[in-house]
Amino acid sequence: MSEARPPLPPFTRETAIQKVRAAENGWNGCDPEKVALAYTPDSRWRNRAEFFSGRPAIVAFLQRKWARELDYRLIKEIWAHGGDRIAVRFAYEFRDASGQWFRAYGNENWAFDANGLMRDRHASINDLAIPETERKFRWDRSAPRPEDHPGLTELGL
Repeated sequence: MSEARPPLPPFTRETAIQKVRAAENGWNGCDPEKVALAYTPDSRWRNRAEFFSGRPAIVAFLQRKWARELDYRLIKEIWAHGGDRIAVRFAYEFRDASGQWFRAYGNENWAFDANGLMRDRHASINDLAIPETERKFRWDRSAPRPEDHPGLTELGL
């Protein structure tokens, strides 16, 4: 039996929102080993055009991601939920090594096991180059997004 990661399915709107915020906080920590623990050992992913499975592959993917996506900040928002599934929309901002800023927009479909670990993650993402002056995600990187920071809807995204 694997470790439990509450909240557990079946999700209510409230528990789905808690799960989404926990995922956002985890990813904003940019710690691949810690993030990978939220997924089943054999979790299957599609991220853009990349397909892989298992925690070691998740860790390797996130290490590559955060080595090139600097000053990463993410906001996730629930789109829909039902049973053991949650759909989210998200946006994140980052800069590359040359200093160019980007905002990535996307949607994810998640499926969870009975212990609340994500067993499937399908992500579709598009990047948009933005000037630094158009950034909207400016909270301190050493902490999760503050509770009073606007979400995607409030930001018009």
